[in-house]
Amino acid sequence: MAESPTVDEQPATFFSKTVRVFGWSVLAVMVVFLVNNFLSHGAGWPGAGAPLDGETTASGLVQLLLYPLAIVAALVLVMQTRAMSLRADGKRIARINTFLIRAAFWCVLIVGVGDAIVSFMRIEGLLEAYFGKELTSQLGRSQFRGIYFHMPLLALGVIIACFTRTLGFPWLALLIVIAELGIVFMRFIFSYEQAFMADLVRFWYGALFLFASAYTLQEEGHVRVDVFYAAFKDRTKAVVNAVGTLTMGLVFCWTILIVGMGQKTSIINSPVFNFEVTQAGFGMYVKYMMAAFLGIFAISMMIQFVSYLLEAIADYRGEPGHVDHEPVVQ
Repeated sequence: MAESPTVDEQPATFFSKTVRVFGWSVLAVMVVFLVNNFLSHGAGWPGAGAPLDGETTASGLVQLLLYPLAIVAALVLVMQTRAMSLRADGKRIARINTFLIRAAFWCVLIVGVGDAIVSFMRIEGLLEAYFGKELTSQLGRSQFRGIYFHMPLLALGVIIACFTRTLGFPWLALLIVIAELGIVFMRFIFSYEQAFMADLVRFWYGALFLFASAYTLQEEGHVRVDVFYAAFKDRTKAVVNAVGTLTMGLVFCWTILIVGMGQKTSIINSPVFNFEVTQAGFGMYVKYMMAAFLGIFAISMMIQFVSYLLEAIADYRGEPGHVDHEPVVQ
């Protein structure tokens, strides 16, 4: 008797390949949108929708052409792996998202600790003793601290993520509790409290809430206000999940990205490109990163929604490998 095919060996139909092309096109266009956002608002390029006149023509046209090239790249990727099933491709996309979130966790952990130490030393007058007056003055400028202190720490976080396999959400939650307890002990026992202490809690808590959302979606951990869904058959559930992903999930993520990054003065772009900080001069200089958290939330959720879409259609087609989760329903 012949063995049943594995998930990766399921016959690929024109429909399944079309769905895969659509999913990868969404992700590729998202990447181009983010690249163009930096080029337009950070590097001074005219933008994909700029008038084609004079010197604007070349750079603006390049930005515009990146979008169809992204779709072509998605098509080429799918054709090179045409035998891959929807479920296998969905899991591959989910693994990409897992790495992204893991890197984000390490970045906020390292930056949070590092910036809190710098803020503490600056308040207590220790920076000048160890690093000199000029560097102390520079570390008081948000742009200098962001570029020359935060960026290397972010790179270190990504490197660490390449060699680890844990998401670290329970550890981040534990660190938030420890940081909050530290505030209580320092305030009521030693009568010592500084702005950076509360900033650290907010910084980590914002990261925990927003970065864990995609993983929670992957594990069906979001609360589902359910009236009819639990009684549906598996194929009906798959249709509901696919339609919901297309009409609400992806639209929601694109709305955040377009509204938050549509212009240089948008709610995400403005703080990030200006390295915005809080009004407390001796607090942590990470407010601009907390604005970027919203963008990372939308990106990670977009990636996970694409994976969710492929998994839903795989369920509808009856592909093997379906994993039953225990969703939280009300």
